[in-house]
Amino acid sequence: MVPLSWYIVLAVVLFVIGAAGVLLRRNILVVLMSLELLLNSVNINFIAFGRTYDDFRGQIFAIFVIAITAAEVAVALGILVALVRNKSTLKVDDVTMMKG
Repeated sequence: MVPLSWYIVLAVVLFVIGAAGVLLRRNILVVLMSLELLLNSVNINFIAFGRTYDDFRGQIFAIFVIAITAAEVAVALGILVALVRNKSTLKVDDVTMMKG
């Protein structure tokens, strides 16, 4: 059996990589993929703690997070397609249409 600490270390590494991608990168696709890494690190924690404490609530929460993430990706990709058609760029700095 794999110890809980290994799962936590993996989740922390994924979370740090995802947070660095969100904060440092300027391409919208890379930012979205980094957000996915953040959510997957949370899912790893949910499942690892649920398995450690013999509780299914962690797995249930992980399934909900996966479902919400799928909906978020569908909406974000639709916005990105519209953005590329209008602005022809995916750089965060070049997109100013959301500013009031």
